[in-house]
Amino acid sequence: MKTKTRIIGVPMDLGQNHRGVDMGPSAVRYANLALSLEALGYACLDSGDITIPGHYALADSSIKARLPLIEKACTDAYELGRAAIEDGVIPIFLGGDHSASIGTVGGVTHNCDVGLIWIDAHGDFNTPESSYSQNVHGMALATLLGKGAPELVNVGRPGPKVKPETTVLIGVRDLDTKEKVLIKESGCTVFTMRDVDEMGIRAILTKTLNILGNVKKLHISLDLDVMDPLDAPGVGTPSQGGLTYREGQLIMEILSDTKKLHSVDIMEINPILDIQNRTAQMAVNLLSSLFGKKIL
Repeated sequence: MKTKTRIIGVPMDLGQNHRGVDMGPSAVRYANLALSLEALGYACLDSGDITIPGHYALADSSIKARLPLIEKACTDAYELGRAAIEDGVIPIFLGGDHSASIGTVGGVTHNCDVGLIWIDAHGDFNTPESSYSQNVHGMALATLLGKGAPELVNVGRPGPKVKPETTVLIGVRDLDTKEKVLIKESGCTVFTMRDVDEMGIRAILTKTLNILGNVKKLHISLDLDVMDPLDAPGVGTPSQGGLTYREGQLIMEILSDTKKLHSVDIMEINPILDIQNRTAQMAVNLLSSLFGKKIL
């Protein structure tokens, strides 16, 4: 019997200020995600997109005005993630900005503990008090760990959705000053790009999987801005000096070998800034490796 997957689009652009990430799910679909999964032997159902009003439709774009809409969108994503897990399928969430993961990660952890691997150029560990920009996509991980706006911390169920001791960040290279303090105090494991340079991806993944050794299921939250912008130009907040294409592939291949994949986010693709849909195609290639595609 084929393993079932379910594509869920979360075209969120309320968590940041750049137009275009709401078109990310369409770009990944256009890059033939479903056909790629089916070619690997999976059953793939596309459940369409959550309906989300764009931030550009708001007369007031302050965080106060956006929070109720983000809460509603994340609640919808939470329920769809929860339902997918209860139906025995692997949900694949397509963003949209990373604030959507407040809902997606919450939903897939509703009835079980899950190890979280957050692959991102940014820590996403700000709070409304620490953030200069007030962009919620930079607060998503802190929110999942119980720090931030109460209406978002309590989406789906009250309190934190993941544990710091089973949360690992990979590829971080762009942190705000106050955010550095918060992330150091969090108890999460953080592998920066310096660690990648000094240790190599293989050693980092070995350490990551040792940390998560007692966890039976993994959620992978991949922000495409973790990749070097020369390889992945179509992201809203590019940061120089990112992962190479092969480093990204090796991460996915090693995670695939664990057979622990529970659910996955693909976030922050902005087709307006892309070149011939290159970033969305990279996302599909990386997902294919995560779902078991091998070179030989």
